[in-house]
Amino acid sequence: MDTDNTNNNINMKNIIFQLERLNHNIEKLIPKTHTLPDFKTCIACRWQPVSSTDGFLQAITAPSIVEFEHLKGIERQKNEVIQNTLQFINGFDANNILLTGSKGTGKSSLIKACLHKFSNHGLRAVEIDKEDLTALPFILNQLRTLPDYYFMIYCDDLSFETGDASYKSLKALLDGSLDAPPKNVLIYASSNRRHLLPESMKDNLGTRINESGELHHSEAIEEKISLSERFGVWLTFYPFSQDDYLNIVREWLLQLGGINFEDNIRHDALQYAIIRGSRSGRVAFQFAKNYVGRIKLDKYNQSINK
Repeated sequence: MDTDNTNNNINMKNIIFQLERLNHNIEKLIPKTHTLPDFKTCIACRWQPVSSTDGFLQAITAPSIVEFEHLKGIERQKNEVIQNTLQFINGFDANNILLTGSKGTGKSSLIKACLHKFSNHGLRAVEIDKEDLTALPFILNQLRTLPDYYFMIYCDDLSFETGDASYKSLKALLDGSLDAPPKNVLIYASSNRRHLLPESMKDNLGTRINESGELHHSEAIEEKISLSERFGVWLTFYPFSQDDYLNIVREWLLQLGGINFEDNIRHDALQYAIIRGSRSGRVAFQFAKNYVGRIKLDKYNQSINK
């Protein structure tokens, strides 16, 4: 009799163990529900993938703050972005924006300044990596339910390699899908490539001139430029001149340390740019941080050695 009870107990424990395993496996199959950030207090969030089929919008608790007046040498691009964004947040027609050109010239900073300037008017930012663009339909469906806010979907350094088919998801969403895009969502993207896809010499082999002298690009070229053409606003950023670079250095020295620009600083700033191989806004900011930091450290050391 005791043997029967022992066997029953063993069987029951085995059944419970199997049921627990089954329950665990079922739970993994059930999509998890994630709550949206509170956009009353959250002005920026980031798409956080959990798996290839799941993810959520994670609030950015300390978004980077950039002000328009600190951005020098890109007045035309700045005005275009401001104009387009004003149309957008006032409920009027506006375009998706593609910022292209030299690295470190203010493309990303312009987006950050735009968010800082207009967040009090309902503008919000959603950052997404290009590897996660396939999640855009899911994200758009969520943002569509929040008509009180206007969302910039921001993708930095957007570009695609040969054989990367994920760009087709973006192309369809920009213009080409049967689904109408939400009126409260625009895509602001930056890239070092104007056409977002690599271009090779062999793509030109199919280009031909017809009997009327008209130039017809090959299908390969047409495919590659078709994505960038979906953006209604193209803004190109060019390398800075020496004067533009020094003006940006001057601005950041004042902002970071209240330091006036002098001839010795000019020499150091130019040497710094030569070493870095670039006269960009980013390099100007990095020089200013380095210079101001050294000055402040020297003053600190002098104060404690008195």
